Amino acid sequence: VQLQASGGGLVQAGGSLRLSCAASGRFFSNYYMAWFRQVPGKEREFVSGISRSGASAYYADSVKGRFTISRDNAKNTVYLQMNSLKPEDTADYYCAAKWRDVSSYQYWGQGTQVTVSS
Repeated sequence: VQLQASGGGLVQAGGSLRLSCAASGRFFSNYYMAWFRQVPGKEREFVSGISRSGASAYYADSVKGRFTISRDNAKNTVYLQMNSLKPEDTADYYCAAKWRDVSSYQYWGQGTQVTVSS
């Protein structure tokens, strides 16, 4: 599967952005999907994940209550709605996919940059 992330940009603190990740290929609904982020010089960190059906979602404590992950399996797309953005949310955001019960994420999209100004 190939992943294409989009939707990043520059926003003021308190603002919102919605990231999208479009997947090519078949069987999208068989992939767990997630968003990660990385600041230059730091390790990539998990932001949010969603189950194959979309029924279950998981969040890092730092974004819980502010970010919402969702997916549309008919459109092969996963979203990350980011509200109440903070300067510390500034990072490159990456979408990732893993097949069914595989333990680690196998496929990665290119990053989309999010910059939150104070």
